[in-house]
Amino acid sequence: MNDHPREISIVLRVYIHLVNILIRLKTSSILIEKTESSVGKGSRGDVTILPTIMINNRQYRGKLERSVVLKALCSGFRETTEPPICLTEDIETNECLQNNGGCWEDKTTNITACMDTFRGRVCQCPIVEGVKFLGDGYTHWEASGALRCGINNGGCWKHTQMGRTYSACRDDHSKGCKCPPGFKRDGLKNCEDVNECEEKTACQCRGCKCKNTWGSYECSCSGSLLYIREHDICISKDARGDVSWGVIWIILMGLGAAALGAYTVYKYRIRTYMDSEIRAIMAQYMPLDNHPNTQPSSQLEL
Repeated sequence: MNDHPREISIVLRVYIHLVNILIRLKTSSILIEKTESSVGKGSRGDVTILPTIMINNRQYRGKLERSVVLKALCSGFRETTEPPICLTEDIETNECLQNNGGCWEDKTTNITACMDTFRGRVCQCPIVEGVKFLGDGYTHWEASGALRCGINNGGCWKHTQMGRTYSACRDDHSKGCKCPPGFKRDGLKNCEDVNECEEKTACQCRGCKCKNTWGSYECSCSGSLLYIREHDICISKDARGDVSWGVIWIILMGLGAAALGAYTVYKYRIRTYMDSEIRAIMAQYMPLDNHPNTQPSSQLEL
């Protein structure tokens, strides 16, 4: 029966149903009559035929209480596969209620790796809202999957300041924690703001004025100059428009040159093809300079 938990579950439900029927019929005249008929009337004393049941290759006889039979049936299930009735208070003791069974627990989200079983408990990382937790089940854990940042931010660092929220949890299929751009450290418990101005990683152009902010920086130019963040330079606002039109003209000229070149190649290939076709047709009616004047062998013999 150990290899067939589904069959055991069916037998368990049937037996519970029969036990409930017997409890309701314990004062029935039919049951009393059947019990009295099983008692012997000989001179050697009363002999009562008691019920017998086979559970997990063991024979049980005599007065069988409901809890005793249930415990015997529940012992036939593999651990963590028991039906809910095997985990009730009158059948077994929930070891996860004391110190969480020694398993990992996140009290913030009320997520635990302790799983109550009929024989005791197992420490097994759970699956919560489609997020699978990985680890040993005792001390180490790590959320995995695309939805992991939705549960306790995937165990990564997260902080809000000055109306901005930054998180070290990457909301994709990658694992681990990584500080966002503008921060440094492990990303698990701490991320520290990077001072781009002091470390000279940005806003280093001539005439630029750098100001560090939490998670970023601000760069301004003196006078009427405009800061281009992508190139880390300061240019004139008018020059920016001239540069933009200059880039457009360069692109248009490049496209025109490419089109002219393509047309020239196309025209040359068409002309070469037409010349070869015309020469092939003319060669059928008159000899050409590069085609020898040959005659069929039958005419030469004549």
